[in-house]
Amino acid sequence: MKITADTNILVRAAVQDDPEQARQAMQALQDAQLVAIPLPTLCELVWVLARGYKKSASEIIQAITTLANCRNVAMNRPAVEAGLDLLRAGGDFADGVIAHSGNELGAEEFVSFDQKAVAIMQAQGKSARLLAEKQQPPTRILQQERAEYKVGPLQKP
Repeated sequence: MKITADTNILVRAAVQDDPEQARQAMQALQDAQLVAIPLPTLCELVWVLARGYKKSASEIIQAITTLANCRNVAMNRPAVEAGLDLLRAGGDFADGVIAHSGNELGAEEFVSFDQKAVAIMQAQGKSARLLAEKQQPPTRILQQERAEYKVGPLQKP
């Protein structure tokens, strides 16, 4: 059978935190003739491992590399390598994937408000430009903080 693996399957297989689900996930991945892993799934996987499971960049790189080396896994390897390159340099996997995917679609330059991503890409010899940062309104900042700490929605006074 040829399958597309959802992020939760990859998480269970990688972290083994639920023995029964981990067993089922591993079985599905091993039994499949082909395991298709779309780029959004890998971006989610990296985010979940980093934020939810507090895995280090090196642990995440190892997990993605192990997955990529499986004989039955199909993924956009050049985009994944671009994400891993940025992650190795201290940036975000998703930014590397986004920049690479944009280039595949005909873009010539990565543009962002993210100083770190732009600096790393420029250091790697890639075309990247930082747009002038604009201060966010206080309400927006508070909404982000509330979301990060899982606090209820803002109420209008």
